[in-house]
Amino acid sequence: MKAGPDDAGLCRQAEQVAVALRAHGEMLATAESCTGGWIAKACTDLAGSSEWFESAAVTYSNRAKQALLGVTSATLEKYGAVSRECALEMVAGVLARFEANVAVAVTGIAGPGGGTQEKPIGTVWVAWQRRGHEARVEAFHFGGDRDAVRRQTVAVALEGVRKILTP
Repeated sequence: MKAGPDDAGLCRQAEQVAVALRAHGEMLATAESCTGGWIAKACTDLAGSSEWFESAAVTYSNRAKQALLGVTSATLEKYGAVSRECALEMVAGVLARFEANVAVAVTGIAGPGGGTQEKPIGTVWVAWQRRGHEARVEAFHFGGDRDAVRRQTVAVALEGVRKILTP
């Protein structure tokens, strides 16, 4: 079973994101479901993060995704919360509601329950967007237990933020 990056590895990734955001003078916001705020924690564990980290919306329930991020009931009914469409609405919603220039949104099934044949445990959708640019979205299928799935999600979310800031 893949354990995912350790805390020190996630910290290094958050530091790289901080450098990139500072270089561009931009702020980050997150919309998190399966990670429960872990991306925001990795970022705000760094001293001085208020210079580049603006906010986080932990929207675990469908109701919260709708109320806080504007995810539509039609999207949730047709595609489900763990879907490309939901991740895209989440990232657009966080950018629409906060002053940040860069956003990442994650939604997935960390386990140990909740998986289906169509969407097994470890299925995660991540969307990134820089204000004024088209969103990028990608599906991942992580192995391991709940902790491993969540750690891997935080890692790819942070790496994607760094990538959209690096030419």
